[in-house]
Amino acid sequence: MLRVGLTGGIGAGKSEVSRLLASYGAVIVDSDRIAREVVEPGTPGLAAVVAEFGEAVLTPEGALDRPRLGAVVFADPDRLAALNAIVHPLVRARSAELEAAAAPDAVVVHDVPLLAENGLAPLYDLVLVVDAGTETRLDRLVRLRGMTPDEARARMAAQATREDRLAVADMVIDNDGPVEALRSRVEKVWDELRERSARR
Repeated sequence: MLRVGLTGGIGAGKSEVSRLLASYGAVIVDSDRIAREVVEPGTPGLAAVVAEFGEAVLTPEGALDRPRLGAVVFADPDRLAALNAIVHPLVRARSAELEAAAAPDAVVVHDVPLLAENGLAPLYDLVLVVDAGTETRLDRLVRLRGMTPDEARARMAAQATREDRLAVADMVIDNDGPVEALRSRVEKVWDELRERSARR
């Protein structure tokens, strides 16, 4: 089994790379998806978030109000750290379960947005970083996700710097260009990951 940590700054295109790798046969362990699962209604994770942040972070239906919680934590590093202290251990436990279920010769790609921020690079056989310039990322967040420029900059500022991410990279996929160029780059990376897995 080859354990790959996949990361990239918000707006860099990491989700698209993850989707392409899955289409080639990678086993994807998506930390964002798991982070949503562990705070669904009725979970101990949601109860812990409410205990920390109050019922104001719930929708009228009792689900987590993500935009409201996001407005709190992305404006205050201490509150973000408090949220991470609740969610991250739950995500790690679920990720380990999913990895354990993969085939012995699988390429298991852990899709981890905050890999660099949390010093997680040593947990993986190699780290794959999806990289794009600041202006490209800002444009995508505003144009494709509907954020205001200030919201987009705040989200970007809450993450590791581009330099910090590149410093932990074993492989880098440049995604400053169109999707067509990205596909060919990901295909080459997949071939190399399969070769590395076969040599283990």
